Amino acid sequence: MYNEMINKFIVIFLLTSTICIGQSEQLGYNYFRGGEYEKAAAVFKELYEKNKVRQDYFKHLLNCYQLTQQFKKATALIESHSALYPNQLNLWVEKGYNQQLQNNNEEAKKYYEKALELVSENPFTGGNIGRAFAKNHLIDYAIATYKKAMSLNPEINYHIYLAQAYGEKADIKNMFNSYLDLLMVDESYFSTIQRYIGQFITEDNTEQNNSIFRKLLLSRLQKKPLHAYNKLLSWLYIQQRDYEKAFTQEKALFKRDAAGIERLQKLGSIAFENKDYDIAKEIFQYILESTNRPEPIFDANYYLLKIGINTASNKKDFTAIDEKFKSLFNQFGRDINTYNLQLAYADFLCFSMGRPQDAIDVLQETKKLNLSQLDRAALQLKLADYLVFTNQFNQALILYTQIQKRQKNSPLAQEARFKVAKTSYYKGDFKWAMTQLKVLKKSTSQLIANDALELFLIISDNMAGDTVYTHLEKFAKADLLAYQQKNAAAIDTLQTIIDQYKGRAIEDEALFKQAQLFEKVRKYNNAEENYLQVLTLDKSGILADNAVYHLGRLYEEKLNNPEKAKKMYEDIIFNYPASIYLIDARKRYRKLRGDVVN
Repeated sequence: MYNEMINKFIVIFLLTSTICIGQSEQLGYNYFRGGEYEKAAAVFKELYEKNKVRQDYFKHLLNCYQLTQQFKKATALIESHSALYPNQLNLWVEKGYNQQLQNNNEEAKKYYEKALELVSENPFTGGNIGRAFAKNHLIDYAIATYKKAMSLNPEINYHIYLAQAYGEKADIKNMFNSYLDLLMVDESYFSTIQRYIGQFITEDNTEQNNSIFRKLLLSRLQKKPLHAYNKLLSWLYIQQRDYEKAFTQEKALFKRDAAGIERLQKLGSIAFENKDYDIAKEIFQYILESTNRPEPIFDANYYLLKIGINTASNKKDFTAIDEKFKSLFNQFGRDINTYNLQLAYADFLCFSMGRPQDAIDVLQETKKLNLSQLDRAALQLKLADYLVFTNQFNQALILYTQIQKRQKNSPLAQEARFKVAKTSYYKGDFKWAMTQLKVLKKSTSQLIANDALELFLIISDNMAGDTVYTHLEKFAKADLLAYQQKNAAAIDTLQTIIDQYKGRAIEDEALFKQAQLFEKVRKYNNAEENYLQVLTLDKSGILADNAVYHLGRLYEEKLNNPEKAKKMYEDIIFNYPASIYLIDARKRYRKLRGDVVN
């Protein structure tokens, strides 16, 4: 009994001590970060005295003395610590840096050279000594240390430290080269290297860092082809949204390793999501020609049909797509393997062919399959969409709400919540829609968050100062008509708003929405007129950069007026620097100007 009590007391004492130390440690760090170095010194001195093996306590205490110019205390601390731990060779760097802070540069240099001599004697000390230099911002010495160690013993790998040192110096070319040297030694670092390099790469292919990295990769590929280099080059092109060049790299990888088919599928889906349909189509056709595996074949056919739907221009196109769906179901059946194809077919029947009941019938058959909970919820989401299409709002809201509850905190639940908001908006229940949208603005899905913010602004802007929302109800009706593919009716409804509510906040939104619908029905001159009216109303309004960018695309792609397109893109570059369209506008401007864009 007595021994048991003693053991319990020891456990409680140790736990209490650990908690107290942890609290003191945090207090010391807080003082240090807040610039209260004398208070921090008092805390770290006490911690260091209790546990001198802790390098972080020693280093923080030393820094506190140095930052308060207590160099005698700093010197004494280094000397006493050196006496305790003579094998900690990084202390030669600390001695030198302490002298440098006192402007004793010649004395400091002696200590630094001594540290480098120790690396010459034992290259394996290079990591410890190099990091000591780096922590004291002596970057050139850190670089020299890592390079010396690796030159003396090629088996030593300090490339990642060397790359980080070059990065701190803003020597981007050598930083990239060091990361690539590491990759050449050990490809298992690929994800780490990609993550580090990603901090220095942008979407803009004209940025200097992008250009440096691309040239280094191409040069290395010419000298020594390496899978990892092709992967990085493909990744770079994807960041720049140059999917055609990424496709070239992925084909090279696939020819060496058939497992690369999955990378091709991923690239195709990225190109599709970014509406680069031409290259997406080329990728998926290449997949069909290059594999006999069922899964990539299903995937490729799925995307090729979706590309066909998104680019169809007449009834003949839709009839051909319908026949293609039926042909694929005859070939592969309607089972779990063609689940995505069945959902795509239902969407096609509802939104392209205007046959919502046929779409519902397709999904009712799909529902009989042995589906996972997630797949069943995705199917239920589609069914709810078709109910909205047929104005069955309450039934749709029930299904969306069920998905939210069953798939809590998932991306599908967030999508369902957004659709609850959108359906409530269609119904004219704007307050409930706003309640949902306030939550969704913080969504982890950027796409959902952006859509939620856009709808939130439309509703809030047009509810401000009003108690009757007739104008907003009409706009929501036009939005619903557009969702139901009743484009002519939507255009007419928007025209009513434009005529009746001139000078109101909703006018520019109605003009912009109508312009998008004019584009959809190929009335490009009407679309141009609307976009110009949006800019006439407010050149600095929330829709202004949208209107300028869409005008640029319209002039470039539909109205065959490259000079006007160039002016629009130039307007984005110089007058809307915060626009989400800036990078694409810059690329298009340079292309139209005749620049060579890599």
